[in-house]
Amino acid sequence: MPFPLSPGTRSGPRRRSLLAVAPAALLAAGCSAGSDDSAAVGGPRPSAADRTRARAARDSRELAGRYDAVIAAHPGLAERLRPLRADVVRHAGAFAPPKGSSPSPSPSASASASSPAPSASPAVPAKAKEALAGLAAAERELADRRTRELLDAPGELARLLASAAAAGAAHVYLLTEGRA
Repeated sequence: MPFPLSPGTRSGPRRRSLLAVAPAALLAAGCSAGSDDSAAVGGPRPSAADRTRARAARDSRELAGRYDAVIAAHPGLAERLRPLRADVVRHAGAFAPPKGSSPSPSPSASASASSPAPSASPAVPAKAKEALAGLAAAERELADRRTRELLDAPGELARLLASAAAAGAAHVYLLTEGRA
């Protein structure tokens, strides 16, 4: 006489075997994450690192534009600010995507780093001291953001963000305490 199955015994596939097979079945069926979305939009989406790099380049170009506006409004500060602006322009170039890599995220990303295209002329205070304080605040905010972003960035980009953040912190000091 055969023994009946105990109530706790199940027939059919076990949960573990289903969980092990499910990812392979999804890949075989072509259901990978975002495959249809990226093709419909016109190509693959840039990686988080590419987006961080593009944003850092754009931020540096915008900061260089702020330096340009302050220099134009306060020509007496030009000699003091040109070396700091040159550093910011170099950062924009360093963050630009390498030639032959993913397409640039925006037309402005391919603009010349030596003459950034200002998106909108920032308002410059009438007093030179206030203009310097505004630049220092912009440098501080950007250095702080880059410091936060480097925690999630891959190796080389994290080092670049750290270097640019350190330079920004030095600029803050030179704009507020020291003399450039």
